Amino acid sequence: MQQYLLGLDNGNTVTKAALFSLSGKEVAVAAEPVKTLYPAPGCVERDMNDVWQQTTRAIRQVLIKADIKAEQVAAIGCSGQGNGLYLLDRKQQPMLAIPSLDSRAADLVAEWKREGKDDAIYPINLQGIWSAQTGMILAWLKRHRSFLYKEIGTAFFCKDYINFCLTGVIATDYTDSSGAGLLDMQKKQYSNKLLELYGMPEAREFLPPLLNSTEIVSGISHQAASETGLVEGTPVVAGLFDVVASALGSGVVNTGQASIIAGTWSINQVITEKPINNPELFMSCVFDQERFMAIESSATSATNLDWFVNEFFGEEKAAARKAGHSVFEDCNELISDVPLSDNLPIYHPFLHGSNEHPKLRAGFFGISGGQGKAEMLKSLYEGVGFGHLSHVKRLRAAGAYFDSARLTGGGSRSEVWSQMFADILDIPVTIPAGTEIGAKGAAMAAGIGVGLFSSYQEGVASMTEVERQHLPDKKPQSLYKRRYQRYQLLVELMSEYCDQLQLQDFSEDKAEKRTEKASIKIKIPMGV
Repeated sequence: MQQYLLGLDNGNTVTKAALFSLSGKEVAVAAEPVKTLYPAPGCVERDMNDVWQQTTRAIRQVLIKADIKAEQVAAIGCSGQGNGLYLLDRKQQPMLAIPSLDSRAADLVAEWKREGKDDAIYPINLQGIWSAQTGMILAWLKRHRSFLYKEIGTAFFCKDYINFCLTGVIATDYTDSSGAGLLDMQKKQYSNKLLELYGMPEAREFLPPLLNSTEIVSGISHQAASETGLVEGTPVVAGLFDVVASALGSGVVNTGQASIIAGTWSINQVITEKPINNPELFMSCVFDQERFMAIESSATSATNLDWFVNEFFGEEKAAARKAGHSVFEDCNELISDVPLSDNLPIYHPFLHGSNEHPKLRAGFFGISGGQGKAEMLKSLYEGVGFGHLSHVKRLRAAGAYFDSARLTGGGSRSEVWSQMFADILDIPVTIPAGTEIGAKGAAMAAGIGVGLFSSYQEGVASMTEVERQHLPDKKPQSLYKRRYQRYQLLVELMSEYCDQLQLQDFSEDKAEKRTEKASIKIKIPMGV
């Protein structure tokens, strides 16, 4: 009987289930759109029951599409959007899910940086503090939602919650916990000193046990089997932080290899032998039992295109749907007809802020008469590329140098955008075959967990192939360099303005009133 591996990928916009053969072929894929709640400015939340139901529907759909017996699923691996926070209460009931697009803790981050707490925290977790970081959200909840904080039984991550629903076992893995800044990176373990610096030493009680990504958490429970159509007892591994899963699924497995993900987040990462101790770098996280991943990232990538299309391409979306193709194909064709020019607007891709400047916001600068959606769209593609370039420059400055990269995420499906990445970054960019790269990385981990592969290297050799490669064109280099300098100048100028913007008051007395009102209107989870 042929065996398959099931990879689950729970992102900020879509929940996916993908079934793979042991050679890496995508046998079937099912996707469920994520329902996101915005109860207040800077606040992004999800209903945890919806998260699980979306996952069960995706699993059932993929088994039907693949037309295989559930007994043929050898193992299951899950990847999920990292950082943010998923909470269970003391009775192991869902409480609150805050994904990594949230920025409610921005003011608290600024306050702590003024007080010097960031300088004390950084040497331990090698990422300091930032607004969507798990520790900062917990600290924010303790200050502004103490009534909720007191009820926490478990604090973990998106994929851990899915694993809990699948198996009934509470656990996390090293990639997610280190990426969330909760570990002493030199010792790869929880740190009481770190939690004390966050002002919440009691939080150690609700942090779950740490497992390697390929370790089996447990088997599918009887309840989950009935809800998903999977076989009770099917092994589930601990899984991975989605950026690590995507690197692995793209074929990045050796020290010095780079992975760039153009998705909701701009992810730019390189495998290193040791964690990089450099405050200019966004973070280091665990890659495997011996090595680490140096990461520069922010929520500034292809999500900008989704927003632009949803807000301004209503007619184009309807026409594309009627014609039976994707509106994004039309976007690619539209910008192909717009020449690169100094007259194009500059776009800042900061719809969800920026780690370096938490209050920075998106904007088009320098629009002139006669320019329309095509020129703005071209600038948006370029601005996202510039956002990645700023991260790549910081990686190199920190010592994580690389001269080529694997590109994945929604942006990689566009050949014109992939070429722009190669030109702007001035490196060869390779696109791996397949679309569900994060799910494939999670499936590889599952395969290792049950002994189908002996290592990540064997999993990559068995399950990955190259689809195409883009070499940098030297002709636009000087123009891109000039425009990038202008882009950075505008970042500096706009930072001062954005620092003056005031977010909504989140004091606890007002929060409780707002919670009650919001719960009636949009049926959001308890405590929001």
